[in-house]
Amino acid sequence: MEIYLDANATTPVIAAARDAALAAMSLDFGNPSSTHSRGLQARSLKESVRASARRVLGAASGQLLFISGATEGIQTAVLSALASLKRAEPGKHAARWLLYGATEHKAVPEALAHWNALLGLNLEVRAIPVGRDGRHDLAWLREHAAQAGMVCTMAANNETGVISDLAGIAQALEYSPALWMVDGVQALGKLPLHLQALPIDYAPFSGHKLYAPKGIGMLYVREGAPFTPLIVGGGQEGASRSGTENMTGIAALGAVLTALESGTLFQDHDTLHGFRQQLMAALQEAFPPVVFNAPLESSLPTTVNFAVPGVEATVLLNLFDAAGVRVSGGSACGAAKARPSYVLEAMGLPAQQIESSIRLSFGPADTADFINEACTRIRACGAALRQSGLLPGAKQETPAGDGLTRLIDEGACCYVLSNATSGQCIVIDPWPHLMAQLRQLLASRNDAVVAILETGKYSPMAATAAALRTSLMPPLFSRRATDAHGWPIDTDSLQLGDKRLTKLHTNGKPDEAAAYLLSDTTGVRYAFTGEAFCPDTMIQWRASQPDSDAVAALRRLAEVVGTESLLLPAHDQETRLATTLQAECRAHPWLCALLGQAEKAIDGAGKSGPGTSIEVDRNAATTMAQENDTVLLLDVRETYEQCLSAPPDLGSNVRCIKAPLSRLPGMLPDLLAQHGGQPFIFFCRSGNRSAQAARSVRRLGHEAAWSLAGGLALWPQG
Repeated sequence: MEIYLDANATTPVIAAARDAALAAMSLDFGNPSSTHSRGLQARSLKESVRASARRVLGAASGQLLFISGATEGIQTAVLSALASLKRAEPGKHAARWLLYGATEHKAVPEALAHWNALLGLNLEVRAIPVGRDGRHDLAWLREHAAQAGMVCTMAANNETGVISDLAGIAQALEYSPALWMVDGVQALGKLPLHLQALPIDYAPFSGHKLYAPKGIGMLYVREGAPFTPLIVGGGQEGASRSGTENMTGIAALGAVLTALESGTLFQDHDTLHGFRQQLMAALQEAFPPVVFNAPLESSLPTTVNFAVPGVEATVLLNLFDAAGVRVSGGSACGAAKARPSYVLEAMGLPAQQIESSIRLSFGPADTADFINEACTRIRACGAALRQSGLLPGAKQETPAGDGLTRLIDEGACCYVLSNATSGQCIVIDPWPHLMAQLRQLLASRNDAVVAILETGKYSPMAATAAALRTSLMPPLFSRRATDAHGWPIDTDSLQLGDKRLTKLHTNGKPDEAAAYLLSDTTGVRYAFTGEAFCPDTMIQWRASQPDSDAVAALRRLAEVVGTESLLLPAHDQETRLATTLQAECRAHPWLCALLGQAEKAIDGAGKSGPGTSIEVDRNAATTMAQENDTVLLLDVRETYEQCLSAPPDLGSNVRCIKAPLSRLPGMLPDLLAQHGGQPFIFFCRSGNRSAQAARSVRRLGHEAAWSLAGGLALWPQG
């Protein structure tokens, strides 16, 4: 069972709306502009839905147009208001500003900027500040209202659920000539609406936010407000919005409005508030450090925006998704953009809190059973996060065991080497922005930290490493005299179980660059190369004269570690995960010449690399598994995800190995040595992480590696 808690993004279509849409397609299919019986029936249906909408919105007068959705409504309202400013007699309207709420949907400021430029008004587009509670600064608005040409606010915010003080805004605009648009999208079905009780000039609505299909919406235009059609042509909707009406969408929207009027389907406000309290209690139990980003007394009862300090939003999104709970990091329209929420930034929240924030939203048609199951799943998510040790203050219940953990943020890599038998670990290259994550990892494992090392003396890691050494208390960390890189000066090697770490001065200058080599009886397994070998920056050498010291360092590295040892640099912007000199020379033959004496040792140099097609869909993966009983399925999700949902079923003969992406670089040598002849199919939640893994393995020479297209998101739900 899926628990869908992203209703502010969109909602499923309720059964009554589906039935009405099907009837409009098969029975009431007439064109409402036709004068025959079919057309008259369609027109009657359209007008009955409009009448219902007027009652629900409290809009007995004025225009109420059927449109495609809120974006079209916003565009139409902005065009209408700005066109009236353009037509105003010189000096009659002293407009200076176009104002919008700082937390407004991005469709609003972009529409203002677009039509402002296109119409040549050249007014200043300014954001109305909001307070920590997310509400508009009414004093600021009152001060600027007299010279505003248009003011755009929203009834309720889509990210936080904060309800605007519309009465207060109306008072602030009492003596303003500005035209006022209120985005009513999130308010429909969740708040009582009385549009005519306030001097609102325009109000757009979108059906798919309240159980109607996508592609249908409404725009209210106050009687007497200036209006310019966005779409002209056949004269439909009284020549206000041309184009044959979307009768399927109108009929479905009508069914939703009827349900609103009858009160039979949607929960009342007291019930919705109770549901929210249940969800918040579950969040507090699951994630004890949880904080809520908006005041409950002035927010929609169906929206909870929260943060778990110390846990990134991406971790929470993956965690919830693994449990079959669909939430979001903010507005769905901006979810693909890797940037912090501008809504929470406008409210003045701390950056770390914003980075940990999640939006949970349910719909007014959801039931008590649904909310109870959601709370159960949320508690399971908390248990999984605690078990993995990622929740601040929690201890890792399942030991990480021997191996390597890689932390990465914006391409910067930090490595933690651990040994379960001795209970010891070593930290290499602790970047500043990974400090909180690193602290939690070390605290959860309770390993004794043998050393905290940097690969560059003057790197950004130096201050972080020093702070980490100071903050870790015995027995977690025993201070020893160290050199400039954090290496204990009383030893030539550090032992971790059956493996030994040594230091290599790659440029011959002990106080500058360093690399660290982890060896066992077979030789060097990993080389933590820092900047000495960083493929992201080294590829630029081909277009410019490389630094002689850098070339010398690379050659020295090649001499010591050979061409097949796994190289782990301080940067990984291209998401290689790990590489070898052999792999890089295979991909970039010119590198052989740069290496000089290592050229002959590069096996396969100059050969073309593996193909670029790495995705395999569900059907192809199933066929591959049926035809080849050596197929290996690799789960690159993190441990907290793996314990919440099962891998895809490719048949009983397919073995699945848990290989979290954070630990995969350390698993690669053994994985390739033990299963080198087998086809690999990597999978994750969405296909992004598994694609990284497949590309990395192919780069290392194992061409029979694929990523499950779309990940578990496209796999049939059990």
